[in-house]
Amino acid sequence: MWTPTTREQHRRPSQRYQTDMTDREWQVIEPLLPDPKTAGRPRRWPMREILNAIFYVMRGGIAWRLLPADFPPWSTVYRWFALLRDGAWFERINHALVMTDRQRVGRDASPSAAILDSQSVKTTEAGGPRGYDAAKKVMGRKRHALVDTDGRALLVEPHRADIQDRDGGRPLLAASRRPFPFIETVFADSGYAGDRVAHATAIAVEIVRKSPDQIGFAVHPRRWVVERFFAWIGRNRRLAKDFEATLNSARAFLYAASVMLLIRRLAKAS
Repeated sequence: MWTPTTREQHRRPSQRYQTDMTDREWQVIEPLLPDPKTAGRPRRWPMREILNAIFYVMRGGIAWRLLPADFPPWSTVYRWFALLRDGAWFERINHALVMTDRQRVGRDASPSAAILDSQSVKTTEAGGPRGYDAAKKVMGRKRHALVDTDGRALLVEPHRADIQDRDGGRPLLAASRRPFPFIETVFADSGYAGDRVAHATAIAVEIVRKSPDQIGFAVHPRRWVVERFFAWIGRNRRLAKDFEATLNSARAFLYAASVMLLIRRLAKAS
């Protein structure tokens, strides 16, 4: 809940836009970005401005062509976004930042437990893969997220909304074995019950069920952590719906939102 105290804690004094990275935030992410090429035309625009522009698009939910004139040209920003997206750079940066932030608070770099859940969002006329989630009555896509017990995004994966949770969660668990090999337990809701998820990997899947006498909303142990993650990334208006024509772009923005959270947290702690 926002209060005058929390607003002051999270206030970002800036001479330009609230999405611009501070010097400390840039120091956190700069070593993780691709190095300049030794041959060919040198870079005309600094990478800091490129990332500022990508974060501006994500937070404001605007079209690329609507970038303000004090950013690099929109075509340059989009070209860099496509390069970072196709090279899985957002995923790599997120992986490095997750491990760094866990070590900062005295935890092992790789988690041993995680929480799995999904979020259904509508798509737009941009097209691309989509489906109908009959349970949520949403035509669009699902965002599957695997987070650690503090809410840091380990893996995120968008897909059509008509894919059931147990079918969408299985490949995500399998994909987690290489970047996070020490996960032993995953907490999930009853949508992931059954042999498909339980036998997908060696990870033990613990189902956190509702209380039989529950009426209305209630906070469930473990499961609320991933819901909080979805609320965090929902502050970015580009993620209010799935505006992307491709799943690759949708995935890149999800990881970019996680990266923004982590660099701000690490910079503030430093």
